Amino acid sequence: MRILVFGAGAIGSLLGHRLAQAGHEVTLVGRASYVRAVREQGLILEEHGRKAIVYPRAVERLEELAAGVSAWDLIVLTVKVYDTQEAARALGASIPPRSSVLLMQNGVGGEELARHELPAALLISGVVMWPVSVLSPGHVLLRSTRGGASLAPTCPDQYVGGWVKRLSQAGVPTNAYSDYRALKWSKLLLNMLANAVPAILDMSPGQVFSHRGLFAVEHEAYLEALAVMQALGLHSVALPSYPVPLLAWAMQKLPEAILRPLLQRLVASGRGEKKPSLQIDLELKRERSEVSYLNGAAASHAERLGLDAPVNRALENVLLGIATGRLPWSEFRGRPERLIDAIRSEKECERYERASSLE
Repeated sequence: MRILVFGAGAIGSLLGHRLAQAGHEVTLVGRASYVRAVREQGLILEEHGRKAIVYPRAVERLEELAAGVSAWDLIVLTVKVYDTQEAARALGASIPPRSSVLLMQNGVGGEELARHELPAALLISGVVMWPVSVLSPGHVLLRSTRGGASLAPTCPDQYVGGWVKRLSQAGVPTNAYSDYRALKWSKLLLNMLANAVPAILDMSPGQVFSHRGLFAVEHEAYLEALAVMQALGLHSVALPSYPVPLLAWAMQKLPEAILRPLLQRLVASGRGEKKPSLQIDLELKRERSEVSYLNGAAASHAERLGLDAPVNRALENVLLGIATGRLPWSEFRGRPERLIDAIRSEKECERYERASSLE
């Protein structure tokens, strides 16, 4: 197959490497430093202490592909959700209407952004359950082979079984799901754990879970998101190596003494030593953040549904404030009480607004 990977970061590189290694013709679209590295040294995947190198094509812009851009069997979009609309717009100017486009992203809302720009495309929703990190441009590390990929159709009568089979044959164990919204919200329930809080405080997940007040923040944020999901009529689904429905039950039923160590093990086994993605973005001084499509998605959907989600709203506001420079990161680094105060203020604001609306 001829496959285009648009947005070759950690996940795009991993998928591109697996597909190229399986003999498919892969082209990667990435930043200048990435393209230069792949052209000079190949695409390197490190796992189990071994390095494997493949040599796919790498370009910075679709325009470099000239007339051949329309002949892709599959386009894999792996940009951050906040870049989806711009990336989809670029693709829309270059690919045929009925192209198969697989969105491999974290967060909720990417499919709707892509659909706006690619109304006739065959959009496939997907998530990856592998802890993969960028060591340097064109060099990624797979920290554990536990996990795999998950795909779901975004339209009625759409069949994704063929792509599930092809990805599995290429060394990407893949499962199919019927409801992409349930898939993406289930992944959100995992992505939000020990992500925004460690990022804001510049602490490790282990430090966060060891602090009773911060554990309470994590717990409340999760329950808010779960309430939104249930109000949307969605049921959590088990993802490769991650029993999300069991986790949701545990978050609602188990006492803190049991739940805290359970979550510590879950996060440790899922991420290894990799820092949370939102924390990495702050360290890289990125002004945009996927928190708006994780905690922010829970908060915005809660507002539309008439539910309260003050913890998720506060986490989004504080993290975006740090990312954009409106709030000094130094005010929150290593200071749990500052974050807890911000959440308390958000709760008071929501109570006041709700009371005012009832008068």
